[in-house]
Order: sequence, then structure tokens, then C-alpha cells
Amino acid sequence: QVQLVESGGGLVQPGGSLRLSCVASGSIVNIDFMRWYRQVAGKQRDFVAAISWSGDRIYYGDVVRGRFTISRDNAQNTVYLQMNSLKPEDTAVYYCHTNTGTDYWGQGTQVTVSA
Repeated sequence: QVQLVESGGGLVQPGGSLRLSCVASGSIVNIDFMRWYRQVAGKQRDFVAAISWSGDRIYYGDVVRGRFTISRDNAQNTVYLQMNSLKPEDTAVYYCHTNTGTDYWGQGTQVTVSA
């Protein structure tokens, strides 16, 4: 079992920044990648970014590339998502995800970008 807990969401104005955190606990030895997804109510969950546990492989979704940065702190079992130049269309619930043969999701954290 892996537990994922996100934090850092909130309300921010367009052009602003937020940093999300995801702390992993439990059976984390088999984690290969940590990922961020986001979902708007009534729509599918979209891929945002991924980072290998070693940090040597990083991937971004097209809509966030160049504005968001994913990183990790293995000593803290934490993955971060630094979000800059936020736009209203970035408004969504952001979820942390990993797979060790079983999918694990966090509870999500709401990000709202609005003036």
C-alpha cells in the first residue's frame, strides 16, 4: 500500500504561481514514477507531469510545458509541482499518482486561477 497526500492548492490570480507537494508513504520501495494529473469537473483526468524516482527522467503534458516544473526530494519522499504563469484554464483539482503494479491516487488539491 502507498499513501499519497497532496497540499499547496489555493486561489491565485492569473500570472501567479503555486507550488504543490505530494508526500508518499507506505510501500514506496517499488515506486518508479510519480505523476501529476488534473481534472475539471465533468471532464477526463489529464496528464500534467511525471518524474522518475531517481529524477533522471521527466515528462510534461503539452499544455504545461515551459510553465510548470516537477521535482522531487527523496529524503522527504516528496514530489513537487512548481506552477508559474498560471492561467484560468489551469483551474482544476490536481492529483498525485503512482503505480507499483497497483494504481494509487491522492485525494486531490484544488487550484483556482481567477482574478
